[in-house]
Amino acid sequence: MGTVRGTEEFGVYVHVPFCRHRCGYCAFATYTDRDHLMDRYVEACVAEIDGARRAGELPAATSVFFGGGTPSRLPADQLCSVLAAIPLAVGAEVTVECNPEDADAARFATYAAAGVNRLSFGVQSTVPNVLSDLGRRHDPDAVGTITSLAAAAGFATFNLDLIFGAAAESDSDWEQSLTDVLSMEHPPPHVSAYALTVEPGTPLAASPRRHPDDDVQARRYERADRLLGGAGYHWEEISNWSLPGHECRHNGLYWRQGDYRGIGSAAHSHLSGRRWWNIYTPDRYIGAIEGGRPPVAGEEVLSSGQREFEALALALRTPAGVPDSALPESEDLDGLVERRGGRALLTVRGRLVANELTARLEVGACAAGILEP
Repeated sequence: MGTVRGTEEFGVYVHVPFCRHRCGYCAFATYTDRDHLMDRYVEACVAEIDGARRAGELPAATSVFFGGGTPSRLPADQLCSVLAAIPLAVGAEVTVECNPEDADAARFATYAAAGVNRLSFGVQSTVPNVLSDLGRRHDPDAVGTITSLAAAAGFATFNLDLIFGAAAESDSDWEQSLTDVLSMEHPPPHVSAYALTVEPGTPLAASPRRHPDDDVQARRYERADRLLGGAGYHWEEISNWSLPGHECRHNGLYWRQGDYRGIGSAAHSHLSGRRWWNIYTPDRYIGAIEGGRPPVAGEEVLSSGQREFEALALALRTPAGVPDSALPESEDLDGLVERRGGRALLTVRGRLVANELTARLEVGACAAGILEP
């Protein structure tokens, strides 16, 4: 569609549900046995985009994010045909998630020519035994290669995802992963470090002996923040750090409670307090689109109070923080919250208990009159 001028922030998320292999901790809507649907799935996504444009639900996107699943599982030209259907604002950020094993110069050149300007690599670790425990299959030595390929293809911004807390991981293993990432010839301008979580129904959930330890994860998070901060990265959100000027604009839109349109199976959308989500499986999603039916599986409309609280809860997870009165001073918040310029910001220790503080936030905000009780 090309680019158009506009200043209103709006995001598009495209879900790609195909994977070569499903990791034992993954609970996303992904499939290893549906590659035969790729052609029809791409056509269905393009049709959904066209329908959204006609319905006025798809203004020019300031950011686009291809997630999954494994977007790089799609042939590059097919992914780019979906991107070509999306109206883009001038200067839009366009991100594609990639597995390291899919990285090659030709793929990146095709992405760049189509307007992709940011990549996100699911590295998880650079230590072989940790990768094996997580069910990841790429060569740890490939990490330096993929960042060099990205830089050579002209990608000034890219992200590496890391996961900490696997049973096979030691403190020194985590230190090695962080050190390896920061010492590359082309270090990533953006790093995500996620605590391993146990999702119901996954192989990890069925293996209690491999469940992560909270105290261990807290220690490793603190180490990540120290190392990344010392290397010049600032935290954007609890699990994300970037060099100045390399923040992920698409994720920032979510944290600011912005509007976005989800495309594809299981994709979620948000527009002015209305949320809806698409049919979960790619087979049924394709069937709905090809049959001329809306692919929507359900929706909810948030009240003004729900939206206000959600905005506070999201802001609490970022350096923006919340109004100071929303988390009134008390002894049990010492060391968890920093007061600055009329705002309450989470310290590193506070980020570790952000979910608990979010529960406190609702009580405090109501008492301060920020929210209606």
